[in-house]
Amino acid sequence: MAIVEQNAPGRGEGLLDDDRLFPADSRTRAVARGLYAHVRDLPIISPHGHTDPRWYAENEAFPDPAQLFVVPDHYVFRMLFSQGVKLEDLGVPTLDGTPVETDSRKIWRRFAENYYLFRGTPTRIWLDHAFSTLFDIDVGLSSKTADFYYERIAERLAQPDYRPRALFERFNIEVIATTEGPLDDLRWHEKIAESGWKGRVVTAYRPDTVIDPEFQDFRENVERFGEISGAEIGNFAGYLDAHRIRRGFFKSHGATATDHGHATARTENLDRGEAERLYQKALKGIVSAEEADVFRGHMLTEMARMSLDDGLVMQIHPGSWRNHSQSIFTRFGRDKGFDIPMRTDYVRALKPMLDAVGTEPGLSVILFTLDETAYSRELAPLAGVYPSLKLGPAWWFFDSAEGMRRFRELTTETAGFYNTVGFNDDTRAFCSIPARHDVARRVDCAYLAQLVVTGRLREDEAHEVAHDLTYRLVKEAYRL
Repeated sequence: MAIVEQNAPGRGEGLLDDDRLFPADSRTRAVARGLYAHVRDLPIISPHGHTDPRWYAENEAFPDPAQLFVVPDHYVFRMLFSQGVKLEDLGVPTLDGTPVETDSRKIWRRFAENYYLFRGTPTRIWLDHAFSTLFDIDVGLSSKTADFYYERIAERLAQPDYRPRALFERFNIEVIATTEGPLDDLRWHEKIAESGWKGRVVTAYRPDTVIDPEFQDFRENVERFGEISGAEIGNFAGYLDAHRIRRGFFKSHGATATDHGHATARTENLDRGEAERLYQKALKGIVSAEEADVFRGHMLTEMARMSLDDGLVMQIHPGSWRNHSQSIFTRFGRDKGFDIPMRTDYVRALKPMLDAVGTEPGLSVILFTLDETAYSRELAPLAGVYPSLKLGPAWWFFDSAEGMRRFRELTTETAGFYNTVGFNDDTRAFCSIPARHDVARRVDCAYLAQLVVTGRLREDEAHEVAHDLTYRLVKEAYRL
């Protein structure tokens, strides 16, 4: 405790530099400061993410520091695992129920003694921001300060001001979108609506479990899909009807977007007979890997056609080899830090869908990538001409100051600012949301400042662009 009292001025100066992520030279930094001052306190629009709607529905206290910051966060435990820390020792639950560490203080101490591993990473920025601004901690996390951190955070989490709804309001979130599968009954969204709370939490339709023939339990998922939609899913036409019904159900719970996490960006535009043939093989579990990919690709085109009818914005998140470690997947399940980026083709892959509907008025498709080499060569030129395409922000492995800067450098010259959609945090880590948006605002302001001092943008224009990138574009792109 003495260490903290000596070093803690009380407002986070020990962890956060006021000029973090701004340019080093004084002239450009001054412009960046001015731009940032006008967007720093704008409301947060979080149009795509994976926070749990149950948090907002039940509004119960978060359990403890380890369960909030360590156990559910693959950004945290993948780094620790890479340095030899076992997932079991971090409390990550196993599928077969074999024992894992359940003492949250021990988990926290293990995290704290390895916190140095995050030096220079975006995770470090996000965590330090939360520790400083939410919990008024001004000394760095280490084995020496682990217990102080744990006790301070646990004490705050027990207070009403740290319940999910109170934090939602404290973070100045105007709207947040969660992501649910097509079999979800959206009970938590219904409970939020019935509660009378004014916070806006909407859902998004992610149909991967009933679109990907290689997804675990695909046939059972489709059968359940038919049951809850009331559609006849024995044929392809009825299967498409089930999607239309479920999309309508999600829209009734606030959805403005769909989300598609396919391994590739492949699209196809099959005739109805071929689509029926592949669908029947998928139901029987006898499709080849190539046929499964063709079916997924065709369904992206079908989803785009449905978006023309119901107005849902379409998000495509391709290019991740998910669950790369078979042993970890078998023991711990999905989303345990072993998703790895892959090279992705967009020009050829998207052409069937774009030929079918790419110039139709009203279609809005937001493209993401984990392949930065595609930005200037493929994605920016595509978004720079097709009215249906917009570029999502630097995503996942590139959700960093450097990644965001590269995104602007590689896309602006061809696609401009107005074929992009602002920022989304795509996170499960609730307390990191303000930090992630703050990083994006600082990086964009730094980039705009550079354009100003090099004579490529007037300062009044830079102020307008900064506001658009922070607030207006994301609302318009996601129809929020």
